[in-house]
Amino acid sequence: MMLDITGKRFLFFLISGVLILIGIISLVVFGLKPGIEFSSGSMLTVSFEQEVAQSELRQELVNLGYPNVIIQRTGEGDFFIRTRELTGEDKAAMESALTARFGSATEREFYSVSPMVAEETAHNAAIAVAVAAVGILLYITWAFRRMPKPFHYGICAIIALVHDVVVVTGIFAILGAIMGWEINLMFITGVLAVIGYSINNTVVVFDRIRENLKKGISTDFEVVVNSSLVETLSRSLNTSLTTIFVVLALLLFVGASIQNFAIVLLIGVIAGTYSSLCIAPTLLVVWQRKEWGKFLRPAQALR
Repeated sequence: MMLDITGKRFLFFLISGVLILIGIISLVVFGLKPGIEFSSGSMLTVSFEQEVAQSELRQELVNLGYPNVIIQRTGEGDFFIRTRELTGEDKAAMESALTARFGSATEREFYSVSPMVAEETAHNAAIAVAVAAVGILLYITWAFRRMPKPFHYGICAIIALVHDVVVVTGIFAILGAIMGWEINLMFITGVLAVIGYSINNTVVVFDRIRENLKKGISTDFEVVVNSSLVETLSRSLNTSLTTIFVVLALLLFVGASIQNFAIVLLIGVIAGTYSSLCIAPTLLVVWQRKEWGKFLRPAQALR
């Protein structure tokens, strides 16, 4: 007996609605903590020969006049110290004070970003995401131009992408509030990778729908979409699982330097697999059957 995926479409929409609502609330309540690339400041990575407690390091930096300092411990035992933009004299004074307090210290990395560069970076990141979304819409509309109402395919794909981005950013906002994680360029890279991964899965499903429509396997569009989903289900799940294994390996063994990228990609692969199977194709069915009114009557739609 064939799985009835499209028949549960309003249940999938309800699940997505709850996830999106949680994401929006978390973004409003917690927000996203901007990293140096987007808010300016300095980042110093330092290691100490002797064991140093993070709380003691924080207190020492507060005593030195850095009350808003952000400190993160890496898997190798180093410390990421993020504070306001430091001059050469500020940096030398900080390192001298830390050495005097905790003993010999080694600087692993240091860089600063000015407010002007941070503003330009944030502007360019927003443009990159917007251009990617518009490009995807135009590409899918063109790729399915021989299908009836090709614009529907592009719009449904974009809705699924918005779903993925909201879920990813919402969960990351919660993690940021709990663990103090900040968004940086690796976060933006992860979001763009999620967009590319998700749209690839969606196009695979849409392409199978196109093939089955040409074969004329049924006159009922919902049956065609459901058959296409069942045929691509194992391929999508297997691809996602292998990707998740790779991302987990990166997260466990590469460490904090790509932490944001790996976490965003991990969440995004799961959300993207779900949206490419349960949201984008089923929205096509809703559009074809003109069922938009059922979104206003969820209890009736779920029966």
